[in-house]
Amino acid sequence: MAKPQKRYVCQSCGSVSPRWAGQCGDCSEWNTMVEDAGATVTPFQAKHNLIGGGRSIQLVGLDAEITLPERMASGIAELDRALGGGFVEGSATLIGGDPGIGKSTLLLQAAAKMAIAGLPVAYVSGEEAADQVRLRARRLGLGNAPVMLAAATSVRDILTTLSQATPPALLVIDSIQTMHSDLIEGAPGTVSQVRASAQELIRFAKERGTAVVLVGHVTKDGSIAGPRVLEHMVDTVLSFEGERSHQYRILRAIKNRFGGTDEIGVFAMVAEGLTEIANPSALFLTQREEGVTGTTVFPALEGTRPVLVEIQALVVRLASGATPRRAVVGWDSGRLAMVLAVLEARCGLSFSACEVYLNIAGGYRVQDPAADLAVAAALVSALSERPVPVDAVAFGEIALSGEIRTVAHSALRLKEAGKLGFERALLPSAVTDEKSSLKLTGFRTLGAFVEHMLGK
Repeated sequence: MAKPQKRYVCQSCGSVSPRWAGQCGDCSEWNTMVEDAGATVTPFQAKHNLIGGGRSIQLVGLDAEITLPERMASGIAELDRALGGGFVEGSATLIGGDPGIGKSTLLLQAAAKMAIAGLPVAYVSGEEAADQVRLRARRLGLGNAPVMLAAATSVRDILTTLSQATPPALLVIDSIQTMHSDLIEGAPGTVSQVRASAQELIRFAKERGTAVVLVGHVTKDGSIAGPRVLEHMVDTVLSFEGERSHQYRILRAIKNRFGGTDEIGVFAMVAEGLTEIANPSALFLTQREEGVTGTTVFPALEGTRPVLVEIQALVVRLASGATPRRAVVGWDSGRLAMVLAVLEARCGLSFSACEVYLNIAGGYRVQDPAADLAVAAALVSALSERPVPVDAVAFGEIALSGEIRTVAHSALRLKEAGKLGFERALLPSAVTDEKSSLKLTGFRTLGAFVEHMLGK
């Protein structure tokens, strides 16, 4: 009688161990080893040679002529932007995000618009009843969309039903953690069940040409729950980000086999659902007529889309002997420490006896290194209590030597700033743009920039 082989799989790196351990030996993560239902091993299988007995596969050359994959427009321009142009036939997309961020709402809106356009669409919910999904669709004004709804958690039942008729062009599974396969033992949501269910759904997508969208839960640190191998199996991984206290939502591509990962889609959550934001800069800028100390406008770049955000800084002087605090929201704390060190070492400004607070307005998260100069401008403005001109933007990367280095796509940043009424730009001296309507003030070093800020 063959016995099932017990094994433990790390949820972070996917390494397999015959026994449980508190720490993974490969990636050193703690409490990630989970028991997995392995295959039944027989003496024949252990000694079997895999060189023979299989069928021959067709090998093609790298230079073979191929056609580009056809895309299906979702009817939501911001979603298509993040996907690289729309859903690809036979692709598998995984979308994750915090609870209540709007994943189901976004996919229901996309499914309804595609169904109204004449494409067969199926929406399978493992967390809600079909009537609940229908009520949400009515609230969104999409109650008449010909979307095929179902509430099921068995992968076998779902695939059997869809195989009896023409396969849909789009299949939404909400969510993959609620699905289970009867080929694997274990409750829904376990490592083996999530992997097996996703594998069967992806196989169906590749064989039938259906674009499958899997909704994934996230852990407390924001990563997608379940085995990390799930992200390797799918073609596209989307992250739906945003703060619950703010109106905006950002859809960002983390992985995309059919396009780039540098584009984002921006939405706003309103009573009628998610609406597209064609001009995201309006969300993150404060409308004011006079300058305020400690604030600077920075033209960030997300892919090919410039987004103007406001950077706010507060410097509080402390009594001698007190330990200063550094607090950052929306930016890298290590990057702030580097900018402060360069300001002290190269420009003679002292922040050692001051508490420093830095915030990106609107809950936006900046990862662009070009924000260094804008952050430095906000810090110098807050320390000297001299406001940055309200009609000026600043961008540039700061080196440890104090040099201000040029950044990519300066023309796009200047063009967006000119559209929104800004008249001046503080930037690296190497940047020149004759077509720009802004007055450009270039600086080679951070010391020269600080002297300009202080009016010396």
